Amino acid sequence: MSNYHEPAEELSQEARNFSRALNSLKEEIEAVDWYHQRVVTTNDAELAGIMAHNRDEEIEHACMTLEWLRRHMPGWDAELRTWLFKEGDLMAAHGDDHDHDDHHHDAAPNTGGQSLGIGKIKK
Repeated sequence: MSNYHEPAEELSQEARNFSRALNSLKEEIEAVDWYHQRVVTTNDAELAGIMAHNRDEEIEHACMTLEWLRRHMPGWDAELRTWLFKEGDLMAAHGDDHDHDDHHHDAAPNTGGQSLGIGKIKK
């Protein structure tokens, strides 16, 4: 089964590389979750140490992939510079005056067709 949602032959090599990186990032983050669950549930300290080491290596791999995306895929650099390594409330910083914000997260939840839960339309 393909990871592509569009016909693979219509995707450029660049688009395929972006897909490879994004899928690898998802897999690394999933591995972090699995290892972390094992760390916090085992009653064997030595095993917990091994699993924590493995988890931390997966974090390293995820960060390396994220850095590749930042360098190569449009949008990542600006968003990472906006959101990473900041202090304070992330949602307060998000606000309505976020320069390139076209994805509000303050819409009401879906309540039987009254809202799609995708945000306000700007006028």
